[in-house]
Amino acid sequence: MSLGPTELIVILLIVLVLFGGAKLPSLARSLGQAQREFKKGMDEKHDGEDEQPRAK
Repeated sequence: MSLGPTELIVILLIVLVLFGGAKLPSLARSLGQAQREFKKGMDEKHDGEDEQPRAK
């Protein structure tokens, strides 16, 4: 499923109406931080896959 330009514009307009212009920068900042944390967690998970499994 991919979003075309029309769908992205509609989504952005809905977000603008819901949150208002003043809150958009803080919303974008928090989304960026969440994305960075997610990528960091995924990188840590992939780094740990190289280790030998623990014996139980």
